[in-house]
Amino acid sequence: MKIAVYPGSFDPVTYGHVDIVERAASIFGKVYVAVIKNPDKKENFDFKTRQKMIKGAVKYLKNVVVEIFDGLLVDYAKKKNASAIIRGLRAVSDFEYEFQMALTNRKMCPDIETIFFMTDYKYAYLSSSMVRQISKLGGSVSGMVPHNVEKELKGG
Repeated sequence: MKIAVYPGSFDPVTYGHVDIVERAASIFGKVYVAVIKNPDKKENFDFKTRQKMIKGAVKYLKNVVVEIFDGLLVDYAKKKNASAIIRGLRAVSDFEYEFQMALTNRKMCPDIETIFFMTDYKYAYLSSSMVRQISKLGGSVSGMVPHNVEKELKGG
């Protein structure tokens, strides 16, 4: 069985993320959605809350496991016997950073491939930071995030 890891901060998870998870789950026997702590970002939701939101958003996908991890992604992927790391791309602006990360991961662990999924055009504009800002300013995020996430953004 081919195993993939889809890492991210998912703060919060959006329909763009869910789209990538669904597509990866249709190709791989098992997909680990790995909620990471990004030292460069100030997180709005704690690990457990983000894990809960993602689990609720993808509960219908039986071959998807949502876990929390801290440390090097390649170490986590090796522990899970993953052959691939999944990354989503929205625009050319994402590519330079993702390309650098993919090459760095390959240098550390040549046995694990990075596979890029282009976002569905419906979600190309969507980002977690945009969703957070809209929500904080009292705007509707309906259609941008799953219902359980929308509820969490409104205070639970």
